[in-house]
Amino acid sequence: MTHRISRRARVLSAGAAAAVLVPLVGTAAATPAAAATAQVKCTSAQPELAKKLTKDITAALKNRKGTIAVGLYDKATKTTCTLRGTTSFDSASVVKVTVLATLLWDAKKNNRYLTDRESSLAKAMITKSDNNATTALWRQLGAGKVKKFLAAAKMTKTVPGSGGYWGLTRINVNDEQKLLSLITAPNSVLSDNARAYILKLMNQVVRDQRWGTPAGAPSGVKTHVKNGWLPRATHGWRVHSVGAFKGRGHDYTISVLTHGNGSMNYGVDTIQRVAKAIHKDLTPISQAPQRYAPTDTPKEAAVPVPQA
Repeated sequence: MTHRISRRARVLSAGAAAAVLVPLVGTAAATPAAAATAQVKCTSAQPELAKKLTKDITAALKNRKGTIAVGLYDKATKTTCTLRGTTSFDSASVVKVTVLATLLWDAKKNNRYLTDRESSLAKAMITKSDNNATTALWRQLGAGKVKKFLAAAKMTKTVPGSGGYWGLTRINVNDEQKLLSLITAPNSVLSDNARAYILKLMNQVVRDQRWGTPAGAPSGVKTHVKNGWLPRATHGWRVHSVGAFKGRGHDYTISVLTHGNGSMNYGVDTIQRVAKAIHKDLTPISQAPQRYAPTDTPKEAAVPVPQA
């Protein structure tokens, strides 16, 4: 159900970006891409692949407005691509993966399994992007535990949102790629069971939220995704997508963060242009049909946020 939006605050509904109160001064229009001189940089054990990715990601972003950051890592070819890796963005709902990772990391430290309540909240938070579930887990953990997880994960530039406003956590592509690497490969921070659990839920995201980085992924590649979107008076719409992909001889992660979008759909389109270029270059076979058709009016609701 869509509720009336208050004059002083706007937040997105559970299927949207973040349970955060933000000043409603009007959504900014798309602005020319910031730091236009920033360039995509790719390295690879296959130099021709790095060259092709650099060219095709750059082409995908040609004339796109707003600020766009990109991260890619493919284990099979030791390929890394980065654009604006240290640029900071409001997280919106992509922080929910960090919340779940913190919960599992903390449970491991205390040698316990998740409770039924925690499992239920975690599933709703990731698969449906449920904001109330996220707020409950954020309050349970507290910013202190989130900060300790970030330190353990070496996500040194990620800053938890203050006052319980988890959707205003500050993130960048480099740290999101570190998180995805912890989820997709054995490490001392997250147990194998924890990693498998996170990937399972990211693979079960509801159909209408499976846009973004999965766009253009070919059949035979298993997809795991978490998206977020949030409008504010400055920098317009934040639209983000992080994903992990495995199959066709590749095991790769993609993070695309954007703000300065004139609409949610514009940001989605930007992300999907990048994703399609990456999937095509890494797995050059017939692509699966695009599963997401943007709507002109994303559902919004005014939801009060309990203070942590």
